[in-house]
Amino acid sequence: MGMRLQSVLAAFMAMGTVVLLGGCADDAGVDQHGRKVPAARLEGQWLVINYWAEWCAPCRTEIPELNAFAERQAGQSVEVFGVNFDGLQAQELARASEQLGIRFTVLAQDPASRFGLPRSEALPVTYVIDDKGKLRERLMGEQNAEGLTAKLAELRKE
Repeated sequence: MGMRLQSVLAAFMAMGTVVLLGGCADDAGVDQHGRKVPAARLEGQWLVINYWAEWCAPCRTEIPELNAFAERQAGQSVEVFGVNFDGLQAQELARASEQLGIRFTVLAQDPASRFGLPRSEALPVTYVIDDKGKLRERLMGEQNAEGLTAKLAELRKE
């Protein structure tokens, strides 16, 4: 009976592991406020992913433009995400995001591997990913709401 009990316990532990790991696929980490970001927010719509840093002057200038762009795109199957270039987490990420006035979602977990984004050593850099998850554009330098709107419209026509 001891071997049978061990087998049953091992089976339950294996099932528990599968359930726990399966749940991980349902989110894309947390945002700057520590809230879970459902993976569904990264799927089936166009994504604009901007890498920024506190020490980057052009990043600071473009953040209000990204805020405006994100607000204009609400309900248009477009989502704007930020990623801190320096990998800030938890309280530091929240503080930096608030200090810079970021109103769009900042991902604590870099989605670069999910979308095959190349690492950039220059900032700011913004990536446009289509609704099928394919990288469509890498935009170097400071962006503005009008330019992003035009670029998105152009890419959607292709």
